[in-house]
Formats: sequence, C-alpha cells, structure tokens
Amino acid sequence: MGATDPVKLKAVEERENRGEEKTEKKKKKQRGVKANDEEEGGDKDELNHHRFLANLNRLNPTNPLRIIVNNGGGGRFTTPPPPNPAQPLRSSSRAPPPIQTPPVRAPPPEEPQPPPSPSPPPLQHQSRSLFSQTPQETLASLNSSKYTNKFFLFLFILHKIAAIGFVCFLVFRGVQGLIGSNGSVKRKEQRILRFLLPQVEAASLLSIVLAFSWQMAIRLWPEFMIHFILWSTFLMSLSSGILLLCFQMPATDGVGVSLIAFSIGNGLYACWVTRRIKFCTKILVKSLEPVSKFSDLNLPTYYMLAAGFFWMSLWIFGVVGALNFYFPPLVIIGLVLSLAWTTEVMRNVVNLTVSRVIALFYLRGMQSSTRFSFQRALSRNLGSACLGSLFVPTIEALRIVARGLNLLKGEDEFMFCCANCCLKLMTFIFEHGNGWAFVQIAAYGKGFVRASQDTWKLFEDVDMVEVVDADITSSICFLTGICSGCVCVIVAVAWTHTVYKPFTATISLLAFFIGYLMTRISMALPHACVSCYYACYAENPESRFFDKTIKDRQALIKNGRVVVHTPRVRRALA
Repeated sequence: MGATDPVKLKAVEERENRGEEKTEKKKKKQRGVKANDEEEGGDKDELNHHRFLANLNRLNPTNPLRIIVNNGGGGRFTTPPPPNPAQPLRSSSRAPPPIQTPPVRAPPPEEPQPPPSPSPPPLQHQSRSLFSQTPQETLASLNSSKYTNKFFLFLFILHKIAAIGFVCFLVFRGVQGLIGSNGSVKRKEQRILRFLLPQVEAASLLSIVLAFSWQMAIRLWPEFMIHFILWSTFLMSLSSGILLLCFQMPATDGVGVSLIAFSIGNGLYACWVTRRIKFCTKILVKSLEPVSKFSDLNLPTYYMLAAGFFWMSLWIFGVVGALNFYFPPLVIIGLVLSLAWTTEVMRNVVNLTVSRVIALFYLRGMQSSTRFSFQRALSRNLGSACLGSLFVPTIEALRIVARGLNLLKGEDEFMFCCANCCLKLMTFIFEHGNGWAFVQIAAYGKGFVRASQDTWKLFEDVDMVEVVDADITSSICFLTGICSGCVCVIVAVAWTHTVYKPFTATISLLAFFIGYLMTRISMALPHACVSCYYACYAENPESRFFDKTIKDRQALIKNGRVVVHTPRVRRALA
C-alpha cells in the first residue's frame, strides 16, 4: 500500500492536469468562436454593404435615386472598383489602410464561404463610377444657361421697344386728330372708329374662339379633322372669294379672285396628299398621347393668345392714328410686318415650351415643369425663336416654290433649266435652318443654325429624310389658319357691307390676317408634338415610347410600295 500510494497520487495529479488543460482549451475555443462570430458578423455587414452598392450600380442612370446619390451622396455611395482576381476574398478589417494589403484569413471549415466581394477603397481615393458621369453631363446639357442667338434677341427687343413707342405715338396722334381737329381728318377717324373698329375686334374674338376649337377638335378627333381641315379650307376660301366677287367692287374683286385661286390650289393639294393622310394620322395620334400627362401644357397658348389680342387691339388704334401721319400706306405696311413677326415669335415661344416638355418626356422619361419651360422659352431661347420666326417661313415658302418648279420642269425646256440649281440651293439652306430645329433648341439650348444641322444629320443617319419630307402636319396647321381667316372674312365682310360698303375690302384683309395669325398660335401645340416625335425618334429609335410606325414606313419606302412624290436634289440630278 505504501508503494502504490505515490503512484495513485501521480495518476490523480495527471488527471487533474488533463482536466484543467481541457477546460482551458474549451475556454480558448469559445473565445475563438466568439471572435470568429464577431469578425464574421463584421464581414457579413461588409458584404451586405457591397451588395447594396452593387444593386445601386445596376439602377438606370436616369433613376431619380441614382441621380440623387451621384449628385449629393457620392461620398457615401460610391461605386466599388471591379474585382481583382489577386485580391483576397475577405478582409479582416472594415477600414484597411490605403497602402497596406489586408491580411487573408481562411474561412472556418464548418461554414460555407460567402461570395467574393471587393473591399471598399479608402474615402480619400474614391472615384465616381463611369455610369454616374452620364446623368450629370446630360442634366447639364438639358439645363443650359446660355442665351441663344443673342444678336437676334437684341434686334427683336429693340424692334419691340420701337414698335410699342411708335404705336403709342400713333394712338396719341389719333386721339389728337379726333379731339383737336375739325376738318376731314376728324370725320375720317370717326368713321373708322364707328365702322371699322367693331368689326376688327369681333374678328379678333372670333379668331380666338376658332383657335381653341381647332386645337380641341384635333386633340379629340385627329383622324377626322385632317380630312375636315383639307376640304373645309377649300370650301371656306372658295365661299369667301365668291362672296367678295358678289359685291362687285374693284378692291373686293381682287381679294375674291385671290381667294378663289388659292381654293383651287388647295383642292389640288388635298387630292395629291391623299396617300399620306393615313400615315400622318398615325403619327399625330401617337404624338398627342403625352399631352394628357401634362394638365397645364395649354397655359402658354392661353398666355400668348391673351397677349396677342391685347397687342392687336392696340395695333388697330395705331392703324387709325397712322391715317393722321405722314405716308399712311408705308406706315401701315410697316405695322403689318411688325405684327407678323411678333405673332410668329409668340407662336414659336409656345412651340419651344411644348417641345421642351414633350422632348424631355421622350428622351429622359421626365415630367418637367411647363412653367419652367415657358420661362426658358421667354428668356434663354427667345433669340432662337426670333431668328426662326424671321427665316423659317421664308425658307419653307421658297423651298415649296423650288419643288414646284422641279415638278413642272420638262426635259429640255429653257424656262425651267435652273430648277435643279434652285432646289439644290434651297435644300442647302433648309439643312441650315428648318422648323425641326426647335426641338433641340428647347431640349439642349442650342443655337438655331446648329440645332437645324444636328437635327437634319440625325434624320440622315436613321434614313428618315423621305419620311419627314412627306409629313403634312405643317401644311395642316397652315391650312387651319387659312380656314379661320376665311371664316373671319365672311363674318366681318357681311357685317361691313351692311353698315359701310367702302370699308369692305380693308376689313376683309384685316379680318383674314388676324384670323390666320391667332389660329397659328394655338396650332403650335400639335405641330410641336409631331416635331418632337420625329426628332426624338431619330435620336433614340429604340426607346420604349415609340412603336414600329416609322420603321414600317421606312420599310415600305425601301421596298417601293410607298412612292414619295416630293422631289429632292438626289432624284432631280439623277
């Protein structure tokens, strides 16, 4: 027993030592598991953070959240760099130093390895993603603060100041002649105020009513209204011309013959464009669809029509005062030209406003503010509106004449030997100044000439020149103004011939001029919508806002199933 006691004691001590070692190992293992859990918890947070950044990077560049993050929160939500194969799968720390490589730690064998994710770069070396620069540049171009065509803006402002001052002076001379004089001038002005002014004001009000009626009818029944406008203009111009001929006065006979000649040309044109009406109707219906998304899109039209009515009323008093001034015919011609330019600028202001709202909807999917677009059209883009108002009607009229000569020319006729040269010259001018330019002026703030060139280049790149050449929307808007002018002529002339016959011819010209101009202002909305549809399609044909209408038309033209009769330089020189 004495010999075995030490052996037993040693065995007991060894068991106790083994138990203590096992206990220490268990404690160390528990501490290691806790450390691993803490570290893996940090790694999981880091992985979630990187997954959030990856999901954010997949957002569309035009997404409002992506734009806000890239503009204001770039320091927090920066896009991580692409994964490096040599980089470790996980890092042991959340914020590694910028130079040192984070240590590699193998994952525990009992847990699955998470997907690889790159560690975020240090804040001082963070760089923006390539995708985050695109919306910034696009937004900067869409919100250009430059004033376009400043010279013509200055010229129009100078002209407007001079016109307002001169009209006010003529109104003063008219009042002076009405009150101060006792001779023939006073009697003439009294006759004008009594027998001319009421008819002109009535024609102005009637033209505003017709303007709103035309626009509403086109938005509600576009397919029917295209046919109705073509043939109602023919009937109204023919009726007003016959009515003026019935008065058997030399002045009214001249105006009546002009209207009858125009009605004959209008009838021929209506027969000629019959094959284009179906496609024009489809484009008009599609282009008017976004209008319902903007409830205040017609406000600029209301403002411009109100301003036009006020200025025409003052202008009429200026015409009355011009009779008491030197060279009354020249003064009245100058007032007519000034009124034409002013109302055309008003129409293009509406055109620019609607074009910006609709173009941003097509190009960026944005619902922009109509009020802000209207302010831009009246300030930064007003110079382009003034330049376009001067040259676009003239260029389009001369281009129509050149095309008419090209259609009428024979094989070897000397009379039309310069038709090809004229058409080539007018095509060159048209490429540097056309009505399609207002879309890019409104959207990107370009100058008039550059916008015309860029827009026409887009049409050539996507093979849309023949499609836009064959469009008759501008002709429909023009004929709508003519129809309103003829209606105003019929009403005002019938009234005037009843009360004072000598003013019949004068009233017919003024009523036609006023009715045409006021209606053209209201028709700027559908015209701008169609222009935006064509120009925005040329810029991005694969957009989800466009269907296959234009592509099908291009295919039919290429296959020869649709013959475009409008002459162009290439065919004329062939």
